[in-house]
Amino acid sequence: MSYLSNAAEAMATVARTITDDQLANKTPCTEYDVRALVNHLLFWGPSLAGAGRKESVPQPAAAESDVDLAAGDWRGRLLVLLDDITSSWAPPSAWEGETSMGTPHTLPAPVMGDMIVGELAVHGWDLAVATGERLELPADLLAHLHDTVFADVEQGREMGMYGPEVAVPADAPTLDRVLGLSGRDPAWA
Repeated sequence: MSYLSNAAEAMATVARTITDDQLANKTPCTEYDVRALVNHLLFWGPSLAGAGRKESVPQPAAAESDVDLAAGDWRGRLLVLLDDITSSWAPPSAWEGETSMGTPHTLPAPVMGDMIVGELAVHGWDLAVATGERLELPADLLAHLHDTVFADVEQGREMGMYGPEVAVPADAPTLDRVLGLSGRDPAWA
């Protein structure tokens, strides 16, 4: 199983536990409550899947903040979307060359794929702690996130993906160090 599929499956496990009455819960991702974070994932998810297939997926005409994709069977749509992201990045060819998320800016496919791994893992944690759940990520995935995805975290900060680093002890668990690098406080409650 790939890092991306592990991160997607961990997020799916959390999504299956979220109840509709938890959609208003705050998350560590300060600009989003659970509903807005689900909306964010549903809004950008088709572009993440398209990037794996090297297809340009047009963004909805409305801005992310102007649509509510977290209505109706949002959970079912999110689970299907996570499967689509996973399958689009499964072939080795997805990780070759360059790709984009439907914007004019391209990145090397391995960089884009690893950014998606980080996005799924960190937002999976956001959803988990916001709803009283625990995100289970394999040790090799956490090491990969720490050593590669967040090795050049400044590029992610410049793109608005991560907040300012939160200081975490060097001997903290790998998940805590990854969260600190992403701008999250591992002790958030």
